[in-house]
Amino acid sequence: MKNNLLYFALTFFIFSCKKTDTNNPIPTTATITSLNCSGTVIGKFPTIGIAYTDTVTVPYSGGNGITYNAGSPIISTGVTGLTATLLNGTLSNSSGSLKYRVTGTSAASGNATFSISFGGQSCSFSLSVGEVPLTQYGTPFANVVDRQDATIYQVNMRAFSTQSNFQGVIARLDSIKALGINVIYLMPIYPVGAVKTVNSPYCVKDYKGVNTEFGNLTDLRALIEGAHSRNMSVILDWVANHTAWDNAWITQHKDWYLQDGLGNIVSPPGTGWNDVAQLNFTNGMMRLEMIRSMKYWVYAANVDGFRCDFADGPPYDFWKQAIDTLRNITTHKLLILAEGTRSNHYTAGFDFTFGFSFFGQLKSIFSSNQPATGIDALNTSEYINASNGQQVVRYITNHDVNGSDGTPQELFGGTKGSIAAFVMAAYMKGTPMVYNGQEVGTPYRLTFPFTAADIDWSLNPDVTVEYKKIIAFRNSSTAIRRGVLTSYSNADVCAFTKVLAAQKVFVIANCRNSIINYTLPTGVANSMWTNAMTGTTILLGTQLSLQPFEYVVLKK
Repeated sequence: MKNNLLYFALTFFIFSCKKTDTNNPIPTTATITSLNCSGTVIGKFPTIGIAYTDTVTVPYSGGNGITYNAGSPIISTGVTGLTATLLNGTLSNSSGSLKYRVTGTSAASGNATFSISFGGQSCSFSLSVGEVPLTQYGTPFANVVDRQDATIYQVNMRAFSTQSNFQGVIARLDSIKALGINVIYLMPIYPVGAVKTVNSPYCVKDYKGVNTEFGNLTDLRALIEGAHSRNMSVILDWVANHTAWDNAWITQHKDWYLQDGLGNIVSPPGTGWNDVAQLNFTNGMMRLEMIRSMKYWVYAANVDGFRCDFADGPPYDFWKQAIDTLRNITTHKLLILAEGTRSNHYTAGFDFTFGFSFFGQLKSIFSSNQPATGIDALNTSEYINASNGQQVVRYITNHDVNGSDGTPQELFGGTKGSIAAFVMAAYMKGTPMVYNGQEVGTPYRLTFPFTAADIDWSLNPDVTVEYKKIIAFRNSSTAIRRGVLTSYSNADVCAFTKVLAAQKVFVIANCRNSIINYTLPTGVANSMWTNAMTGTTILLGTQLSLQPFEYVVLKK
């Protein structure tokens, strides 16, 4: 009986103990009451393109003392290329910190964000990925002209010389300078894509590379240094809207490109440019890398700005971001040209827009007998939102229209007509641009992709002399470059004055291949002037007889 009583007593005791354990279980899962990502402690910050390893700590509170295992890798968002892995450890019974090992190579600058969860709590922390400091090559050019004073010369390396490279341009820097040029614009210098290619220089495979067809970085630097030593700036063509199909971004960052509903990268919509892939300007990382690539050339080659191809493609806020960033390079004065017509290019910060409409109107005046007064409205419409001397680049030929529309001689009634048209482009209101070969009256087209013919620099020395005179007077006359325009044009004659303080210039160009008698306006008639090209004194009456395509420039 005693044994039975003892057995029941022990059984009751054990049962009572088990009941107590049920009410107060021993924890087996790590839990916390809060996770404080805002208190994350970071030892060092990553740098774009450089392998990174560091441990970051994230504070928590309300731990339950449980030991926990290492976690699975967490992939960064925003800036990609980094992973964070929770290290194993033991929670305190109050507050402490979780440790994460962050490793990898960041793909861009910006914020790499990690979304973490632990013990029923979650939050996000970010690492700011910095840029590798760019090292300045050479000395920034100190004599970049003001935007109002620029005279631009477009170089197409493939057609410029028999060498078709940078050395061919270097050999003619003295001739470019003698023409009166102070800004050289180089067409794209970058490696050309080989996938879906049409061999276009505007199909960029590597934004930071040099096309071996033209030479190497050392050759480019020599060209730029040679221009600088002759007091000329150099700007590069920049293709921001699209890349080649074999650009490394295609495989590394598919999300940097515009895609269709099936996730396929597409060409620029509505253009027919099937050799290039459209970038996605809603992607902030792509924008940052694009801007960094532009900065690279300012530092690596000491360039003085950019001519931005198809500037109407990328959105306004991208250009504002890019130009603001570039303007923050305080060691350089940069000239930035939009090959576009949107009036918000001025508010984005461009120095220049492109005179597509001026060229079209000029062509219609000379080729289709349209009235010369058609230009007058453009002197207002092309300058909407312009301020502080912002300019429209005006031209009578360039690499596009030379091949598609014709040479200046074809479009403007021969050599004399083309020179009269250039006077209008150079003097009326805007910044003149000369396309290589224009100054020797190249009689044949330089057709895309510009590999069929080279410029013969021995042609038409008399035409070169004429261009030198026209440009030299523009460079010497602040009234032409900065003065107030008043138009006196009629159907057949483009006529105007440019006035700045005591300086006054009267320009008149016959747009017809026939003699035109022009009635002089009040304020010009019956007064003494000096011929700006010959230095002779002229007493004007009330009429001026102009020979076919004759131009006259008078000053006082």
